Amino acid sequence: MNNIFSLLEKYIHSKKFHGLEWIIQHKENKYSGCIGSYNLEKDKLINNSIYRIWSMTKPIISIVILQLIEEKKINITDPINKFLPIFNDLKVLKENAKTIYETKNIIQYPTIQNLLLHTAGFSYNFLDDLIGEEYHNVGLFYSNENTLEDEIKILSKVPLLYEPGTRWVYSVSVDILARIIEVVENNSLQEVLKKRIFQPLEMHNTGFSLNKDQQKKLVKSYHYETPANRLVSPDVNPRYISNYGYPVQSESFARGGIGLYSTPEDYLSFANMLHTGLSKKGERIISFDMLELATQNQISQSFLPFEIKNFDITQLDENVFESYGWGYGFRVNMKNTKFNNVGEFGWGGAASTYFIVDRKNSISAVLMTQVFQGDLSLQKDFYNYIYSQI
Repeated sequence: MNNIFSLLEKYIHSKKFHGLEWIIQHKENKYSGCIGSYNLEKDKLINNSIYRIWSMTKPIISIVILQLIEEKKINITDPINKFLPIFNDLKVLKENAKTIYETKNIIQYPTIQNLLLHTAGFSYNFLDDLIGEEYHNVGLFYSNENTLEDEIKILSKVPLLYEPGTRWVYSVSVDILARIIEVVENNSLQEVLKKRIFQPLEMHNTGFSLNKDQQKKLVKSYHYETPANRLVSPDVNPRYISNYGYPVQSESFARGGIGLYSTPEDYLSFANMLHTGLSKKGERIISFDMLELATQNQISQSFLPFEIKNFDITQLDENVFESYGWGYGFRVNMKNTKFNNVGEFGWGGAASTYFIVDRKNSISAVLMTQVFQGDLSLQKDFYNYIYSQI
């Protein structure tokens, strides 16, 4: 797999990406490398740099929720207002509502399970629906200063998009899970993740804030502008997720759906744990039975195939999730191919970060870069190359 360099360098030469870093583990063999630069000023990228991992924060939060379920501190069927009474007056949009004010009482409150599965009724600022638009209007998650508690208070005042359990819509539900973690553990999310995940997995460069030495290794973010074939500043549209708050150094900032910084080595440690539930030193992070449950499809066939697209896209050229279902925090491959890869799972981030885990084939892999609206061929080439080599 060492010649993956020649496969990926075309993405640098074509100016679609400024820097790429990867790490692949197959059984006991590990392959890593990087190409390109930290920024458009051509400061050369080095191995194990630091990246905003965006939605690759979500699987980490999901694992902590599953730990709390195993410890019987919460139940998967618990409604969210059991822990967050600010949701007691939660409403849902009426069918075919034309405005945000056309609401009705919900039949059943969203549960922990609904939040894990993105079937809870919430939306995202960048999605093309009334609720996503309202999240944008109220400035949900755009702040660098607001605490997670502050943001969830804002969210609690906005109605649900749909009755819980009746649809699959990618959403801010994992941010609610993160706040539930804080309430149940009576501690900050930063401290809970450090104790439960980062310290036992030796993820020393993963967190919501960077010190001065870490900041020197942070890769700069860009947006790929397709017609002009160039990388530009990421603030191209106020409703894009790239405008979410993501401060470099803040003691109070934490989120569930985004917000973490990490390195390829650190995230590989997390991915490797997902094979067995154990750390490198053999410490139990989560039971294997729970892991197996989390990495199986848990949503109705009627919700498949799911898709995610920005508000300004009417139709996707290709749905990259065509063969996937959804588990408790992960996309899960359900269709066999020539690679014999049913059961492969993982997720990605808005700036084109990406990871896969395949227990059956003993694969963990992490791909890092920092480009919004990045060419999806990169992930497909990375994925296909790995499987073609094993």
